Amino acid sequence: MIRNDKKKRRRFWPGLAGLCLMGAVFLAGCSAETGGGLEPETETTEEAIVLMEETMPQTAADETVMALSPDGPLLPSVAGVDAEYTEPIPDYLRVGEQHPVVAKLQQRLMDLGFMDYDEPTDYYGEVTQSAVKIYQRQNKLAQDGVIGPETLDAILSPDAKYYAAQNGDQGDDILRIQERLYEMGYLATADMMTGNFGDSTEAAVKKLQSVNGLEQDGKVGRKTMNLLYSDEVKPNMLTYGEKSDVVLAAQKRLQALGYMTSEPDGNYGNDTILAVKQFQSRNDQIVDGFLGPSTRMVLNSGDAVPNGMSLGDSGDSITKVQEMLSKLGYLHSGNVTGYYGEITEDAVRSFQRTNNLGIDGTVGAQTMAKLTSGDAKKAPRQSSGGSSSGGSSGNRNQTAQNSGGSSGSQSSGGSGAPSTGTATGSASALISVASSKLGCPYVWGAKGPNAFDCSGFVYWCLNQVGVRQSYLTSSGWRSVGKYQRVSSFNDLRAGDIIVVSGHVGIVANGGTVIDASSGNGKVVHRSLSSWWRNNFIVGWRIFG
Repeated sequence: MIRNDKKKRRRFWPGLAGLCLMGAVFLAGCSAETGGGLEPETETTEEAIVLMEETMPQTAADETVMALSPDGPLLPSVAGVDAEYTEPIPDYLRVGEQHPVVAKLQQRLMDLGFMDYDEPTDYYGEVTQSAVKIYQRQNKLAQDGVIGPETLDAILSPDAKYYAAQNGDQGDDILRIQERLYEMGYLATADMMTGNFGDSTEAAVKKLQSVNGLEQDGKVGRKTMNLLYSDEVKPNMLTYGEKSDVVLAAQKRLQALGYMTSEPDGNYGNDTILAVKQFQSRNDQIVDGFLGPSTRMVLNSGDAVPNGMSLGDSGDSITKVQEMLSKLGYLHSGNVTGYYGEITEDAVRSFQRTNNLGIDGTVGAQTMAKLTSGDAKKAPRQSSGGSSSGGSSGNRNQTAQNSGGSSGSQSSGGSGAPSTGTATGSASALISVASSKLGCPYVWGAKGPNAFDCSGFVYWCLNQVGVRQSYLTSSGWRSVGKYQRVSSFNDLRAGDIIVVSGHVGIVANGGTVIDASSGNGKVVHRSLSSWWRNNFIVGWRIFG
């Protein structure tokens, strides 16, 4: 049977171990028939001789070939042929194995969408095992998470298919898909999130595909999976342009919590989008501006975190507050910048004093409610003049301080890690917090405190050192915008956030990085290798 499978054997040629693999498979066939190694007098069929001539190079007369034993390596070295790996590959790769071939398999699983993108490693951990199980499920193989010859052949095959989930599948990946469908309003109730891909999930996927202009096949393949977490996805929920009593009720609740900057009217406009995004960022929701079931559930709960804008914040919501303060005479129009600096803080204090509110310089629920009411008192004449002192240049200085100042000159050349030096100030605190979580397990979608994915790790660490940063996926980190942009890999410093294709981490001292690694299955501290350079997209300087 093995001798006749010429086509299957040739598919291995460009794969894992090239000529070495084909030699091993051929010898395995001989061994199976003769019960031992390849003897000089062993009879071979004409077909086998032709196959050997086609697939194996000629060797010298005194060269011998390593025989295959039941406990031998899957891909033994063949004399006269340079093996791809110096260490024999085990018959079966399972959790705990460490071998260079694992990195190649991880890269393949990442490319096919079964594993989150990351720098591949040679360690076969639980995250790799989980990805292998999903691959085995899709390819109708035994779901044991072990890579034997059959699974190895399937993963490295040029005909391998990209990740796709469909009716009848079950697993943690299905549960994550269902959670997002529920969050986007395509699954009606929370009890539909079971981890089993049934008819209701298929109907929800088809609805998602219909609303977003995709082929309605009910399967979650490459296009549908990418759509689920993209900024362009259209939800089956309350969104821009909708007018209803449900919108009005949500607006009133957002106003009571200090997020709504205009009078509730039941129309889902730009002000509502800003309020929802601000609410989501402070309540650990995906920041997409859509008022879906998950956001509404938190919004209407007693655990909803009220708004609180303060010194150092920035964004469109800050601009709205500054515009209202300017209209009432508490802030000079030139200081409407979207950054909450000391001038804005002084204006808020003046507003609170004049309107008999608690004076703390922050915009909480009560201050926001008064700002958006029709009876807010305007600033006394002298207050208006005082709050605008320093002009726009003062606020620009605050903005520059927040963004870390102007970027340094970009260096060029060199293929190693940048010389990031030693962190100072708050950057050192960030690295210290990140280091305290070394070894914590990698869990897709986890945001801490004891398990993380890559973006959840950055989100948790930043908030621990007082940086109010909402949760962003690795894609979201590509254009976060409110920090100083670092465009050159060589300009990275300790304490910066580094964004690479599909992954994000925290730059540490001496050209290293701390990140939640799917390849390692845990939070690790490692070198900024050429992989990071080759996949580099952007860096963000949080601290000047």
